[in-house]
Amino acid sequence: MKVLSVVGNRPQFIKSGPVSVALRDAGLDEVVLHTGQHWDAEMSAVFFEELGLPEPAHRLDLRTADTAAMKPAVRAVVDVERPDWVLVYGDTNSTLAGAEAAGAVAVAHVEAGLRSGDLAMPEERNRIAVDGMAELLLPPDERSAAILRGEGVTGRIEVVGDVMADACFRFAPIARERSQILARLRVEAGTYVVATIHREANVRPERLVRILDGLGRIAEPVVFPAHPRTRSLIGDVPPNVRLVEPLGYLDMAALASQARVIVTDSGGLQKEAYWYGVPCVTARPSTEWVDTVELGANVLVDDDPEKLAGAVEDAVLPPSLPQLYGDGHASERVAAALRG
Repeated sequence: MKVLSVVGNRPQFIKSGPVSVALRDAGLDEVVLHTGQHWDAEMSAVFFEELGLPEPAHRLDLRTADTAAMKPAVRAVVDVERPDWVLVYGDTNSTLAGAEAAGAVAVAHVEAGLRSGDLAMPEERNRIAVDGMAELLLPPDERSAAILRGEGVTGRIEVVGDVMADACFRFAPIARERSQILARLRVEAGTYVVATIHREANVRPERLVRILDGLGRIAEPVVFPAHPRTRSLIGDVPPNVRLVEPLGYLDMAALASQARVIVTDSGGLQKEAYWYGVPCVTARPSTEWVDTVELGANVLVDDDPEKLAGAVEDAVLPPSLPQLYGDGHASERVAAALRG
């Protein structure tokens, strides 16, 4: 059985790592296609090197996030490889392009059923569209599965857990042991805030200025690994905010897992903060990871500077946190579901 895995951006590279291992262990033939949605070396190649991912058999190198531009090139690979499954991850334009280009080939969707309720987000529209096309839907939890059933999707639903948890549990301890990022940045564990902002809505100038204003009101130093799209739009930076280049997975895991608070608009980092045991403040009006908010481990502040700074100042985790989104074995369940 052949699986064509479509990846294109940083979170997908991370998620695909443990899945590739599980597919290989299950005797499945995996062919990896890299769309080139993220092409910068610090956002792409470094993850393949650090995580030991199989070198993509197909690098489209399209250097675009445009779905229409990706679709014909992905379709050409599908026609050449003739896989049994096209496997897509998450909610990016690469996800949508992979699903749309599959044609008659069955689509399997990792992270199916996630919903923020905000249709203004391109990611939300991508999720809904891909779930409607998928023959196999692989949600991380029962909440997401219930959403899929409520929407009346026609594909088979199998709850597998979160494949990013597999990567997090496996690599975070290694990252803290091996990475020298704290020493390089001259910060001490528990004394700084990590910020990541990259969503389309948040890199609009008026919102980005307000978020930077909020970061500037934080008493602690803020380390801000800046996505190239974000960095190109940033003007003046508050004196407590330190912009750094995008980090490899191990450095980012070491930095984030030892922060006092994480400020982000990333869905993946919201979950990682929970698994790391670090309070999270999310610069969005909604989130697909609502459990973290309901438990008090994550606070939504949108782009309000005062609320952002106040949430960081007050951030503390509740005394006990239940296990969320998996037990570290989701990838094995993905492989088993593909085998049928």
